[in-house]
Amino acid sequence: MDKVVGTAAEAVADIPDGATISVGGFGLCGIPSVLIAALLEAGTKDLQAVSNNAGVDGWGLGLLLEAGRLRRMVASYVGENKEFARQYLAGELEVELTPQGTLAERMRAGGSGIPAFFTATGVGTQVAEGGLPWRYDDAGNVVVSSPAKQTQVFETPEGPKEFVLEHAIVADFGLVRAWKGDRHGNLVFRDSARNFNPLAAMCGRVTVAEVEELVEPGEIDPNQVHTPGVFVHRVVELTPEQAADKRIEKRTVRPR
Repeated sequence: MDKVVGTAAEAVADIPDGATISVGGFGLCGIPSVLIAALLEAGTKDLQAVSNNAGVDGWGLGLLLEAGRLRRMVASYVGENKEFARQYLAGELEVELTPQGTLAERMRAGGSGIPAFFTATGVGTQVAEGGLPWRYDDAGNVVVSSPAKQTQVFETPEGPKEFVLEHAIVADFGLVRAWKGDRHGNLVFRDSARNFNPLAAMCGRVTVAEVEELVEPGEIDPNQVHTPGVFVHRVVELTPEQAADKRIEKRTVRPR
């Protein structure tokens, strides 16, 4: 039951080229930066990443982008990362833009064994009708676009309403960062880090968690557990220096 591994390098060593990884975090809050750095050091390439965003230039998933290790992103936001936008528009990276709530539910569904679900989000737009540019060529022409999705009308309290079918996401590996975790893999997230980390953990077939504070089993109140250990397969304890190394996505100051 002890899921602690010695190093981040050991924890990601078996992630193969071409794997799909779900990555937790919201902006730069709660991203598994140590595991991402270990994956970069391992040289793993041709990855598909599922994450709310792709970090920023020089940090988080932005490091894998800059090294050309990502072939595809499934994300809801491309802002704050100039290299992400550049690669997408230059035809170097395929990007499946997904509404944020839909992305979250696709990941949750994947972890819950639900293959697909209907949602009202995107009905009447290219999200449902298809045609969203997923990949450009180097001349700016769309070479891969999103397919049309199945829609269906359901009765609602407001009357008949159209919904669009979205498929669940199941990743080969999930990479997350927790504020606290125990040796059995039970995790607690803090504040905004709780937005996508539990979902990234759920939808990974093999999930690796880096934890800022490692405690013994029983020390976390079961009522406080956000992600049960059943979803977590490996735990990496961070050093105090690693735990404290957190970046600010956008620093805003005011004159004195």
